Amino acid sequence: MAGVTGFGSYIPRYRLPREVIAKEWGQSSMGGEKAVANHDEDSLTLAINAATNCFADTSPVRLDAVFFASTTSPYREKQAAATVAAVLDTGPRVRTADFTDSLRAGTSALRAGLDGLSAGAKTVMLCAGDCRMGEPDSPAEQNYGDAGAAVLLGNTGVIAEALGAFSVSEDFHGTWRTEEQDYLHSFPGAFETKFGYARFVTAAIRGVLKETDLNAPQISTAVIAAPNPRALVGVAKAVGLDPKKQIGDTLWALLGDTGTTQPLLLLAAALERAQPGEIILLASYGDGGDAFVFKVTDAIATYRTARSIYSQIETKRPLASYGKYARFRKLIRKDATAMDVSTPVVLFRDQKAVLPLYGGKCPRCRIVQFPKHRICVECGDREGLEEVKLSRRGSLFTFTNDFLFESPDQPVTHAVVELDGGGRIYVQMTDCPAEQVEIDMPLELTFRKYHEGFGMNNYFWKARPAA
Repeated sequence: MAGVTGFGSYIPRYRLPREVIAKEWGQSSMGGEKAVANHDEDSLTLAINAATNCFADTSPVRLDAVFFASTTSPYREKQAAATVAAVLDTGPRVRTADFTDSLRAGTSALRAGLDGLSAGAKTVMLCAGDCRMGEPDSPAEQNYGDAGAAVLLGNTGVIAEALGAFSVSEDFHGTWRTEEQDYLHSFPGAFETKFGYARFVTAAIRGVLKETDLNAPQISTAVIAAPNPRALVGVAKAVGLDPKKQIGDTLWALLGDTGTTQPLLLLAAALERAQPGEIILLASYGDGGDAFVFKVTDAIATYRTARSIYSQIETKRPLASYGKYARFRKLIRKDATAMDVSTPVVLFRDQKAVLPLYGGKCPRCRIVQFPKHRICVECGDREGLEEVKLSRRGSLFTFTNDFLFESPDQPVTHAVVELDGGGRIYVQMTDCPAEQVEIDMPLELTFRKYHEGFGMNNYFWKARPAA
């Protein structure tokens, strides 16, 4: 039996009401709100945080392959999946690959993962993150939202067995962005929905139903990625699904169109509420379509994700102004004054401390320390510290609010976190107003982008209020 053995999701805490965007440009609001990545988040951090939410602890993860999917990878030439594997602490003997340039990248990675299991792999992790930009003063700006999702595949402990998959492919200019363009482009009107989306998704769904010898009434829940909720109606009618009883919510009104992430995020949402024996249909689109059928197993009854997608939807902070959103998205250009410094040598030397977060423990006094030193800072022992992986939860030991540190979201709170299991770490806080910061408040570490130094993105951990 091959299929899904775990899943995770990550929703940024900021939400931007669509009426705020509409008011800025004198447009009509589409209603609802969309999830917005913080200024220190990008598609890679969204995917990594979703991947870590697949696991209950911080133990090293043993995987045969790690796949990353996104249309907005932070690098044009550097593999993001390798960074995911480093944070998950998989070790070097793991296959890594990036899937990109199509909204089907997430489900393409899913199909590649299932093929990998058929070829002998035992565990495959695939994660997706997207931060797509609609052009300011356009309907697309209200449409796109940000999120991350991850799916763990394997042959043991399967909670949703893969019954079949089907794909169609066609060169089609629905939505596109060239190397020189900052914003997504599409043909005006319903051209993409009518001649691209509906045709591709319908063909993929019909194909997978035929391959698995199922018919539409046998589907318990159909989670179908869509550019907007209205686009689903025609597809549902074409394949014989009941829009009211069988089609899962696209979460568009709460999060927006989350791009490559959307199908994996919807699958995670469906599995959170699934019951043994249910049949789940998953479909996505982009220069064609992918469709999958999964059967929920008895193991779902005891499975618990590290963080529910619905709890993350409820845990949010409103963005009250378009100006703050514009600063987050760098729509406002400012002369740079920051002198952040880094080099590939520093990242190579400190990778184990920076990404999977390892510290040291003194063999004499047993005090956990970060970073790992040659000499114990507590007792002065010179025998060297033992390597130890740090917890990603703790409480606030002390802090300061810095109004001079350059940031799109001032003031910046610098904090010392007392980690569970020992050790203190000096980090920035995020996703929390300065006035709500309190000594001893429970915190969790979240993977974020700190700065761009030496022409590179520099990532590390920050602290935020524990969910």
